[in-house]
Amino acid sequence: MRIVRYKENEQVYIAVVNGEEIKIAPHTTVAELLGEAKRSGLQTSVWINSQLNDWPVAGKTLDELQLQVPFELSEVWAAGVTYQRSREARNYEATGGALDAETFYDKVYDADRPELFFKSTPSRTVGTGQAVAIRSDSNWQIPEPELGLVLNKEGELIGYTIGNDMSCRDIEGENPLYLPQAKVWKRSCAIGPALTLADTIDDVYSLSIRCRIIRDGVVVFEDAASLKQLKRSVDELISYLLRDNEIDNYTVLLTGTCIVPPNDFTLKEQDEIEIEVEGIGKLSNVVNSTTTKKKEMYT
Repeated sequence: MRIVRYKENEQVYIAVVNGEEIKIAPHTTVAELLGEAKRSGLQTSVWINSQLNDWPVAGKTLDELQLQVPFELSEVWAAGVTYQRSREARNYEATGGALDAETFYDKVYDADRPELFFKSTPSRTVGTGQAVAIRSDSNWQIPEPELGLVLNKEGELIGYTIGNDMSCRDIEGENPLYLPQAKVWKRSCAIGPALTLADTIDDVYSLSIRCRIIRDGVVVFEDAASLKQLKRSVDELISYLLRDNEIDNYTVLLTGTCIVPPNDFTLKEQDEIEIEVEGIGKLSNVVNSTTTKKKEMYT
């Protein structure tokens, strides 16, 4: 079961996607919807299922809706070097391409404490169908497809989403202290297309993630991986985020990437990025740093 937010006639609506059916919830926010479900004392998905017959049909397919970030986002955090593939890529950046060189990223990968960093604010985050941006002072930029954990202020796992942790490999490779600049800028994060309720996924590690990059109508990169490759557990990452820290409702914790394009690849303007996770959907964004015209933002 998935929850989405969409805009129509300048009004934002909450909808529930259950199979092929899309029902409009009579709530103004996802927080209101899930709050009512929690007060019912029932499992969230069970309570929502009990209400669906009384809610109107959206009348459009998911592809026809102008989707937004699927909940009232508070902030985005991210975990780094949580997959072997990410470890290899970070080592390549840090050593200028030296083979089999060991760096502090090996220590990060093997350490008890995970690498966690602040990634994005709501104003820097876009939803599916909207444009992400590339930095003007970087020549080596990639998307980082990631599973996102959606948490409430108590640190409880509400559900899952997809994240694109846009990254500048040359900036981070030059100096690890440049990490904030390599990760945070305008429209450097995408979240969506849906919030999949945690109680509807039995084993999140059994899911796969796929990334596709299209340039001028041609697929220039495509790869897929299993979330079983994640070195650290979901619970472990959440526990470290909560250490001596306070979060608000609808905080997202991205869990790291297991898909990295070849070392000679960099994103260009008008590239289309598609990230797909079974059970959550497809997060699609075009690279468009110079314009925010509605026609180009929602294609």
